[in-house]
Amino acid sequence: MHFTRITDLSHTMYDTALKLYQISFPHHEQREKGSQEKILSDSEYHFYLIYDKAVFVGLILYWESTDFIYVEHFCILPEMRNKQYGQKALTLLMEQNKILLLEIDPPVDDISKHRKKFYERCGFVQNSFSHIHPPYHKENGGHSLLIMSCPKQISQSMFDAFNQYLKNKVMKNVFM
Repeated sequence: MHFTRITDLSHTMYDTALKLYQISFPHHEQREKGSQEKILSDSEYHFYLIYDKAVFVGLILYWESTDFIYVEHFCILPEMRNKQYGQKALTLLMEQNKILLLEIDPPVDDISKHRKKFYERCGFVQNSFSHIHPPYHKENGGHSLLIMSCPKQISQSMFDAFNQYLKNKVMKNVFM
């Protein structure tokens, strides 16, 4: 298994990857097209295709700061799910030896409960901080999410650093 990075729109797999992104996340959780295109060249942003040998299986889109990796979006092709590709991709990302952070919906229905259990099986733990993710679209408000981290819970200072990074870097060019 390996990752291949996309840094510009001319990549032959960009349109395919974008289609997976669009079917995998609700509209309010997706960046606007211009925002996504603008951040591709940012050195801290990693738009990675996930491959098993030569077979495209998913996406992992993350931001890498000096202290942590924030997984903004992560998805596996529907026909490739339940084959441990998600777990293998996260294991590959863990090899960077940084704290991994991601957000999930509160576990209130079967899908969100299943997703939380998946991340726990991969070594993530829930943090108790109250967290509102800023909106990706002007017409939306932020939404409440849980912060999960790996390999351990994060401190208040790490959470504060993450929030500053989220607001000042990740969300900087979100409205295009």
